[in-house]
Amino acid sequence: MDFTLQMYIELIAAIRNAGYYFSTFGAFLQTGPPNTVILRHDVDLMPQNSLNFARIQYELGIRGVYYFRAIPASWDEAVILEIARMGHEIGYHYECLTTCRGNRDLAIDDFGKNLTALRKLAPVTTICMHGSPLSKYDSKDLWKTYSYRDFGIRGEPYFDIDFSKVAYLTDTGRRWDGYNVSVRDKVNSVHRYNYKSTRDVIAGLQNQQLPDQIMFTFHPQRWNSNPAYWVRELVFQRAKNVIKQYFYMNQPATQSIDG
Repeated sequence: MDFTLQMYIELIAAIRNAGYYFSTFGAFLQTGPPNTVILRHDVDLMPQNSLNFARIQYELGIRGVYYFRAIPASWDEAVILEIARMGHEIGYHYECLTTCRGNRDLAIDDFGKNLTALRKLAPVTTICMHGSPLSKYDSKDLWKTYSYRDFGIRGEPYFDIDFSKVAYLTDTGRRWDGYNVSVRDKVNSVHRYNYKSTRDVIAGLQNQQLPDQIMFTFHPQRWNSNPAYWVRELVFQRAKNVIKQYFYMNQPATQSIDG
């Protein structure tokens, strides 16, 4: 059964067996070594699931980066503190243009306020855009007017990774070929693979189909060993993928959504 904690553990083992080292995003920006996998986690909902991921990684002696939204469904201070104590990187999953309805002046103030609050819990040197489902605003557009480097931010994956060299694999849409139903959580890259299941990704690793640098993006709320949560997420994501594909994918980018 896919998208369970056991399947996640098998994927991590396959990455390690393929000869890759694991890295946070911040550490990758410093050295960018070959044979490296960046473990990125977007904590959109259910932060306890992210804590489960962080504990698994800690037990295996590896580290990842966890991006938290400034909403109650994501921002759990106890979880943030525990994940940070395990040595994982903490980042801000910003969506300010959505929450401020496109007003960039209000959005940059909101960004600064939330970043300051998060930094009271853990060091934060990287950020990552949240796609903001159902919003017509792309929060990356905030940086057409402002610079995140003015806030002491060293990197944002969509701007600071060379995806001509780094493969991007994301579980958007609860599938690994989610770029087919995604508008914002995708990148321009020559590295594109028709992996649908996690088993497909594992096979690709075993067959050495992937380059020597990869960013994996996980949405831990999609990974459940509890049968009720697993079924709920399966049904919800299938419905959401249909909506995105048939009602939004052909709309102008400013009117589109992402998951």
